Amino acid sequence: MTLVRAAVLVRSGDSGPYAQTQPIEIQELNLAAPGPGELRVAIKAAGLCHSDLSVINGDRPRPVPIALGHEAAGEVVELGPGVTDFSLGDRVVLAFVPSCGECPKCLSGRAALCEPGAAANTAGTLLGGERRWSTAHGNPVNHHLGVSAFAEQVVVSERSAVPIPDDLPYEVAAVFGCAALTGAGAALNAADIEPGQTVAVFGLGGVGLAAVMGAKLAGAGTVLAIDPIAAKRELAVELGAAHTFPGDSNTVSAIRELTGGGADRAIETAGSARVLESAYAATGRGGTTVTVGLPNPDQRLDIQAVSLVAEEKAIRGSYLGSADPREMLPLLFAHWTAGNLPVEKLISHRLTLDEINEGFDRLASGEAVRQIIQA
Repeated sequence: MTLVRAAVLVRSGDSGPYAQTQPIEIQELNLAAPGPGELRVAIKAAGLCHSDLSVINGDRPRPVPIALGHEAAGEVVELGPGVTDFSLGDRVVLAFVPSCGECPKCLSGRAALCEPGAAANTAGTLLGGERRWSTAHGNPVNHHLGVSAFAEQVVVSERSAVPIPDDLPYEVAAVFGCAALTGAGAALNAADIEPGQTVAVFGLGGVGLAAVMGAKLAGAGTVLAIDPIAAKRELAVELGAAHTFPGDSNTVSAIRELTGGGADRAIETAGSARVLESAYAATGRGGTTVTVGLPNPDQRLDIQAVSLVAEEKAIRGSYLGSADPREMLPLLFAHWTAGNLPVEKLISHRLTLDEINEGFDRLASGEAVRQIIQA
């Protein structure tokens, strides 16, 4: 056993401010040695993501107590039995779906939909079905998406880890694990963007801004960026957006007027059925709306059903960037090296593990893009 400080969500459903209600406690947990096919990783940097916030506020129910966090990079410090693809000292980024490589979805090239990986993530275990966290009294603590990034060290499945280049800083590598992979991946893999097309991105958090960059990489002629926060719209322009909109009641009509009928592709990242409805309404005839947000399961989508046929419009979901992290991340790293994917510009704040509740207040208010906890 290794004694590790970790951020533990002790209850779900708080509305905040979290600095007052303190739903996340920094606890000293026992971390068991890695089992077969597992790694112990010293976390060097971890990012705060809206998917974490969705667990805190109850939009994404997960078993508690749970060691929170899913976007991280670090160094391999211990190998479990049977691990052959990694060595001590390897620098890795962690992906939040541990694809098994053997189920029907994995074998068909849909690693993001790995069935054992999804089952483990829902149950709060690692891919092998075990929990390596426990309290000082021996009570089990759940894993978050197979990662539990907000901790000094973690045990993960080797299927959650991807090597990173030596010149990629840990804090930037962490952002690739979720924001860049999910947002840029959705643009590059799910949206099927053709050169010169117009792409509208709704929601400009870390994932949405990565989608702006991904749309440019995919060859979009014009990128439109939509968010109520002016500073995020300004950053979107810096990253390649040509026009921005505040997401108010006039936004859809303004986009349709500007584009002569609607965007060819729309990507929704806000995790809101209402925003998804707007993204669909702003999509033109024959266009595709891609959604990567994770709204509360009780939210329902209200669209004009006949438009799916009469206008040949489509809605597509995209999880984990519709990618296999082991294949997609090296491609994204290469784009970063070439200067085409400046993920470091998404980092808006740096904080300590002890400031995590305040960090989620900042995220909930929309003030932050990506906040990084550094070792």
